[in-house]
Amino acid sequence: MAWGGIFTEVESEGEDEFLDNQNHDQAQEEDSDEDIDYDISRAHAPTTSSEKRKAQNELFKLHAAKRTEEITKEEIKEVLQGDDEKLSIRNILAKQEASAQITNPRDYQTELFEKAKRENIIAVLDTGSGKTHIATLLLRHIIDQELEHRKDGHLAKISFFLVDSVNLVFQQANVLRCGLGHNVESICGAMSVHLWEFKTWEKLFTNNMVVVCTAEVLVQCMMHSFLTIDRINLLIFDEAHHAKKNHSYARLIKDFYLTEPNVSKRPRIFGMTASPVDAKVDVKQGAKDLETLLHCKIATTSDLALLSNHITRPEEQIVQYPKLRAPFETEFHKVLRERYGEMSQFKKFFDASKHISSELGRWAADVYWPFAISEEETRKLEMREQRGFYAQKEGKPVEILDEQIVKLREAADFVRGHEFGVPTMTERDLSVKVLSLYQWLLLYYGRTGEARCIIFVDRRYTARLLHLIFKHIGGPHMRSDLLVGVNSTFGDLNISLRNQVLTVAKFRRGELNCLFATQVAEEGLDIPQCNLVVRFDLYKTMISYVQSRGRARHRNSKYLHMMEAGNSFHMQAYWEARSSEKVMREFCQGLPSDRLIDQLDEDSKLWKGEGGVRSYTEPTTGARLTYGSSLGVVAHFVASLPQGYEVALQPHYIVGTQQGKFICEVILPDCSPIHSAIGRPSVRKSLAKRSAAFEMCIALRKGKYLDEHLLPIYTKKLPAMRNALLALSVKKKDLYPMRIKPDFWELGYGELPQRLYLTVLDVSAGLERPHQPIGLLTRAPFPQLPSFPIYLTNGKPTEVISVSLGTPFEVSQETVGLFTKLTLQVYLDIFAKGFEDDSAKMPYWIVPLEAEKTRSVSSTYNHPKEFIDWTSVHEVCEKECYRWTPETSHEFLADKYFIDIWDGGRRFYSIKVAPDLKPLSPVPEGVPRHKFMGNILDYSVSLWNKSRALRKWDLDQPVVEAERIPFRQNLLAPAENDEDEVLSKNRTFICPEPIRISALNTRFVAMCYTFPAIIHQFDSYMIALDACKVVDIHIDPGLALEALTKDSDNSDDHGEEKINFKSGMGPNYERLEFMGDCFLKMATSISIFVQQPEENEFEFHVRRMCLLCNKNLFKTALDLNLYEYIRTMAFSRRTWYPKGLKLLTGKGAKRTGESQVIKHSLGDKSIADVCEALIGAAFTQYNDPGAFDPQKWDEAVKAVKILVSSPDHLMEKYSDYYAAYEKPRYQIAEASASQLDLAAKIEKKHPYHFKHPRLLYSAFLHPSQTFMSERIPNYQRLEFLGDSLLDQVFIMNLFYRYPDKDPQWLTEHKMPMVSNKFLGAVCVKLGFHAHIRHNHGVLGHAIHEYVTEVQEAEREANGAVDYWVAIGADTPKCLADVVEAYVGAMFVDSEFDFSAVQNFFDLHLAPFMQDMAVYDGFANNHPTTRLTKLLQMMFGCREWRIATQRCPSVLPGGKDTVVAMVQIHWKICFDGTAISGRYARVKAAEKAVEALEGLPQYEFRRLYGCDCEDEGGPMGVEGALDKKVENTVGTAMDVDGMLNEMGKETVGTAV
Repeated sequence: MAWGGIFTEVESEGEDEFLDNQNHDQAQEEDSDEDIDYDISRAHAPTTSSEKRKAQNELFKLHAAKRTEEITKEEIKEVLQGDDEKLSIRNILAKQEASAQITNPRDYQTELFEKAKRENIIAVLDTGSGKTHIATLLLRHIIDQELEHRKDGHLAKISFFLVDSVNLVFQQANVLRCGLGHNVESICGAMSVHLWEFKTWEKLFTNNMVVVCTAEVLVQCMMHSFLTIDRINLLIFDEAHHAKKNHSYARLIKDFYLTEPNVSKRPRIFGMTASPVDAKVDVKQGAKDLETLLHCKIATTSDLALLSNHITRPEEQIVQYPKLRAPFETEFHKVLRERYGEMSQFKKFFDASKHISSELGRWAADVYWPFAISEEETRKLEMREQRGFYAQKEGKPVEILDEQIVKLREAADFVRGHEFGVPTMTERDLSVKVLSLYQWLLLYYGRTGEARCIIFVDRRYTARLLHLIFKHIGGPHMRSDLLVGVNSTFGDLNISLRNQVLTVAKFRRGELNCLFATQVAEEGLDIPQCNLVVRFDLYKTMISYVQSRGRARHRNSKYLHMMEAGNSFHMQAYWEARSSEKVMREFCQGLPSDRLIDQLDEDSKLWKGEGGVRSYTEPTTGARLTYGSSLGVVAHFVASLPQGYEVALQPHYIVGTQQGKFICEVILPDCSPIHSAIGRPSVRKSLAKRSAAFEMCIALRKGKYLDEHLLPIYTKKLPAMRNALLALSVKKKDLYPMRIKPDFWELGYGELPQRLYLTVLDVSAGLERPHQPIGLLTRAPFPQLPSFPIYLTNGKPTEVISVSLGTPFEVSQETVGLFTKLTLQVYLDIFAKGFEDDSAKMPYWIVPLEAEKTRSVSSTYNHPKEFIDWTSVHEVCEKECYRWTPETSHEFLADKYFIDIWDGGRRFYSIKVAPDLKPLSPVPEGVPRHKFMGNILDYSVSLWNKSRALRKWDLDQPVVEAERIPFRQNLLAPAENDEDEVLSKNRTFICPEPIRISALNTRFVAMCYTFPAIIHQFDSYMIALDACKVVDIHIDPGLALEALTKDSDNSDDHGEEKINFKSGMGPNYERLEFMGDCFLKMATSISIFVQQPEENEFEFHVRRMCLLCNKNLFKTALDLNLYEYIRTMAFSRRTWYPKGLKLLTGKGAKRTGESQVIKHSLGDKSIADVCEALIGAAFTQYNDPGAFDPQKWDEAVKAVKILVSSPDHLMEKYSDYYAAYEKPRYQIAEASASQLDLAAKIEKKHPYHFKHPRLLYSAFLHPSQTFMSERIPNYQRLEFLGDSLLDQVFIMNLFYRYPDKDPQWLTEHKMPMVSNKFLGAVCVKLGFHAHIRHNHGVLGHAIHEYVTEVQEAEREANGAVDYWVAIGADTPKCLADVVEAYVGAMFVDSEFDFSAVQNFFDLHLAPFMQDMAVYDGFANNHPTTRLTKLLQMMFGCREWRIATQRCPSVLPGGKDTVVAMVQIHWKICFDGTAISGRYARVKAAEKAVEALEGLPQYEFRRLYGCDCEDEGGPMGVEGALDKKVENTVGTAMDVDGMLNEMGKETVGTAV
């Protein structure tokens, strides 16, 4: 069994769990690997292919386990020493120094811990006093209790540590993992979609004792009833002061904690905060409200003096700077106001600029403008302007919108073109406030960079501008950066959580020593080295003051309050914060020690605000819906709707008034099963929105569109067939009946004909000897079949030409009898087969024709009877044969056809009598060998010894010089090298008496010897035509036969050495299959595009995959019995004879029983390939490469419809595509000036005028750019269409330009031209990249980088068209997508005129393809391709495989690694690792190629123990012929025993 080139992937989800590859889409090239996870069930050495594979799988798994250990060690080492830029957020945080385990807690921590053990408390302690230590102690205590409870069989419970921000999730989890000896999981909502599945929470519950998460995660979990409050033993609220109003902390208590009536089932609560209030409210009332809301009591240390001994507070100092200059307009500001002051969109920028002029100075006020009107911000303004324009109720001319957009772009260009210079250390450029800050920072950074400073500001732009200023003036020791809100954007600045975490990590290590931060840095930033905190903008609340002060952790730290001289507001803010802190501490200190939690009033006024608000509890699961949670449920439902990605789906809330109250209607997208719901009248807008959302949720639940967990039934519902097994195994084969004779011979069979049709058969270049044309007489008009070559003994071809005459001639029964007798005499004399004489069963007749009369024959000739050589017909019928007698003249013996009646293989053409030789003369040298060589007479007799002794011969008879006729098996192919008899000299000498002299003249005989090959080819042509009738397509016989011809066992393996090749079958289906596959892709793409206007690109791909996959084509082929018509058998001398006649004499005459059914072995994929080849034939038959004519594609379209057999392709002719297309509203709507402007600009780059400019506009809309109001979709649907159109035009070019190239070459040279790399370069060359409308800052940078490199490469190429191949930068996929989308848009706009695609190709793409030789190495350079060719072709090794396995990361948040392994003869020789199987295979293949290239075969076999034998051994002529009937490597037929016997005459048959 061959084991060549098997690529296997093992994906692992758990520790030892391997994914069954049946759950993966095998239709995709990179992920179509086979599953290797099978257990070895026997102890003996593997013998069968299945056992072999299992054993190999075990080797893969063992090696993968070893590599996993190595990867784990490397991973941990890399995390501890590596670059943070390459790590995940979890890794970065896990890498930071964590607190040591608590071994000796401070006294006040122990005191509060003891209180927390007994009751719910909120620990109010200053920043840095170790609140998390207390929480850790409490968790340890609760976990100990929990373990005891579980031991006693009680219900398992879990603890939750809740935080208010995402970055604190990981930071606090890191601390807890160090302080607890149990599993701690950290979760935030953005981590995984699987978070919203019940099984995920079950797994978390089972594997962990503590979960650290944002409160919203727990609220959502409990709302969906994945978890109930009685399964929680402890709730810890970090920064508990956030618990108010509709915060997640408050919702958790209101909706789930207090709704549990059994107090004993409620969890313990522990809150932590530096202050119980975070706003300007009465401290006592705020503290009481917090206690009531969290169902706790506030507690703090009983000895503040003791606390003060354990924490370090910074020295506070007021920095007073001179009075600021009043806001003013800079010169640049004035210029902008003069130009664009009337634009309302810029009002906020003008206001901000004036404010900055006072706060930061002139330079900052000017520098603010470039990132205020950045490309990103300008795009947002344009979108906002367009949304507003299209949303207006009264219609306005579109010119107004166009004018506004032009001005926006003009303003942006003007700002970008301004030179701002650098700031000077003067009040002309900088404010006194900034200069004052500079003086303080100079004290810390003037000489070294050891200091760590955080400067707090209110606004992001202030932080950014200060950062820019101090980059210029801060000096060499200051290393600053920003720390602002996650996912916040301002201009071109985009801050992600990862950016934020990386910044903190760098600050902690000292790579950064100064942060300009907003309030995001006030909570949870624990940097012990921080020795300076500056409030550049003062705090607004006491909690902000306390927490920002807590960032100064160093024992010699300062906290600076920056105040303006004479500014009473600044002073008031300072004293309010200080006094509020004092009041708060006095309140905490004065708390009574005996106040109990059960004295709290659950009917407090805090709950009165929720009066009349309804809730819903799902009876089956306990999932609870409230007004607060309903907004999230609706949003989740809308996001999960199965709708295209062209627009961002979201619910719309419309609020109105009714009788003095607010009332809201929520409207869901059109694709929602329920479109709207109206809430109840409410006193507040926010409550009205929640009411409408609540009503919508109830309606969705009633309609069963929300499940029992209040989750949408559409959640992650992807197309059903996305993971279907659509590929077919190349190796899977089966036996199928094979047609030997066409239906044509059944016409009139069993009846005597009254008229016959003549077909003239002749050869263009003659034969080795003079010949006579022959006529084929048939009951029905014979189809006009193409000419084809037969090969003479010397190897030269001569074309068989057939002319079918349309006019029949009448025949009598006697005449038919003559024709039958003549034909049967031909079979007997020439082919040694005697058939019964039954004219009614004759499918056709053979007759000699007059050569002179047939030279200029045409199919319209009306007197076919005149062509027949009646003299020869009558002579044969009357005489049959002649015998030599002494009276026979020497002249008669010349030029006759001699038959050895005792040896069916010996036939001779006589030349003349040899007067010098006698019957007893020795046999001359050089004659063909015979079993008797005593003398010429002895040589002439083929009887065996006993019979020879009984015969007496005339010793006076003459000796005749003759030519022995060699036995040719297959005239359709040149003579094989092993046909010695054919290639040797055949001059000999015989005596005429033992030999029969045929009445058939030698010219007629010479042509009759070609008849078996001719009739075999005719049968093949007509069987192919029968197949076309089944598919209902009209194709010429030549193309039809080519589409059905499989001439080797591995016809599918393009570029490989053919196994069991059958010569003489003509061209096989490979090229037509290649063409058909491409047309099939295009046809189904167009069909899906027009029939599914609401689906997205992904659903398009799935639908198309289901149509054109091999599995679907194979099924259709089975339904149509197409396997019968596939030609897999070359000419056989046993199957060409007419069907239905009884054999009386000759080989096989003694066989009894029913006629045998010949079967052939076909692979499933081969049958599917034939379907594609038939489509390719239908296309090639009628397509005109020079000009597009839609009617000429009708036959191919019909073939697609029949062979895909799906409602997704109902078109029967090409015009049906456009007829089915319904123009969407966005396409035909009025175009704006910006859309017309884009169309005009693009038309200059390619001369096509769009009738629908909005269609073109859609082709340039990136998926990140959405227009809810305009409803113009992004380019993905058009890109899907354009991709298939470009494939078609590329392949047509290659197919017609290179008619002799095989599909392997065509595929390898198509690859570069359809690659993203090439199309990206084309996009740049056309300048399309400048017009892509996207909303993605990173993408803009990537495009710029790529464009720069492409343009530079083209400049340096000196006209070489392959400059794009060597470009190293990754091609942004959107560039190729836009080219494909543009082509798709042209196609649609031109009403599906393919010539628009062809023109685009001719103008812009064809110049790159003038010399395809420059791309010869493009595909061959792929490592896996090179490895396959090395092992299979160079070394002849078939015992090798590649497999992959996923190695889970042991680090929290770490990415899994995939290891790919190359196994050669039971040994893992090479491996490679990457984050995906695709890249791991490349790395492993690269290592293997590097090691193997250059090795001679013998050295490879020695080094790697390769003992593979070449497939196929030497076989006899008869056996080789028999073997060709099979269609598989090795024996795969039901007739193995028959094939093993050399010389069996029936091949590949099953009775």
